[in-house]
Amino acid sequence: MTVRAVVFAYHQVGVRCLQVLLARGVEVALVVTHQDNPAENIWFDSVAALAAEHRLPTLTPTDGHASELLAAVRAANADFIFSFYYRHMLSPELLALARQGAFNMHGSLLPKYRGRVPVNWAIVQGETQTGATLHEMTAKPDAGAIVAQTAVPILPDDTAAQVFDKVTVAAEQTLWNSLPALLSGTAPRLPNILAKGSYFGARKPEDGRIDWRQPAQTVYNLIRAVAPPYPGAFTEINGKRLVIARARLVAVDQLTCPDLPPGLQIVDNTLFGICGDGRAIAIHDLQHQGRSISSAELTEMTNT
Repeated sequence: MTVRAVVFAYHQVGVRCLQVLLARGVEVALVVTHQDNPAENIWFDSVAALAAEHRLPTLTPTDGHASELLAAVRAANADFIFSFYYRHMLSPELLALARQGAFNMHGSLLPKYRGRVPVNWAIVQGETQTGATLHEMTAKPDAGAIVAQTAVPILPDDTAAQVFDKVTVAAEQTLWNSLPALLSGTAPRLPNILAKGSYFGARKPEDGRIDWRQPAQTVYNLIRAVAPPYPGAFTEINGKRLVIARARLVAVDQLTCPDLPPGLQIVDNTLFGICGDGRAIAIHDLQHQGRSISSAELTEMTNT
């Protein structure tokens, strides 16, 4: 018997998980996605484009609680509702329309890092592991029972984009492996104990401001967490915003600068960020207004 689903999806995880459903023979009766924001750096694939290739009915509502959306999902007569990196919470009225359940793919190992941008937060917090979790949707965000999880490592120099690529594969694997049991009604429901986890909100570009008084590892975690294609960690000199696009934490025994004040410094014609614990971050790509600048240009900025 064919299983029907309504899919709320966006971003790379949305594309890959929608492809998994199609590969597993799920009839996707309706795709709900977002219109791309022209002010956002769109570095990921398009769910809308994939849906168009497969001639799937698609909606891009501006209001996730509109009565028209509720009516469209009801008319789809779905067995399942799936949410794959869709950016809005689904109302209890929507969730109730799925005869066999509503499930979300979240980019962390729940119950840790519930909420927004979990990959970025995990790197900011210095985690060495994250992953993807398929779970039931409830009225409370990322709080439903866990169906399956797949872990991935966060290496010491991984940026958020690199970790997100791993999480995308983990999401694909998690859905692929658990979907047969889910469709047959035999998938497990594991406890999602919120008291053992954490919740984080959205991040804004201003959250990328560097405080050089902090320890070098803390600063480096921030740089990795928001490196391009995200807005980037930044500092300011004479009112000019400088973004650190690529950097590397210097080993303790290679360079310590206890006599230099925290901030950007040029040592032996090499650019470093000196941090509050005296350790340094080697800066390999410093940008101003989207263009890489040299140490000489930085010196000129500093002196003007």
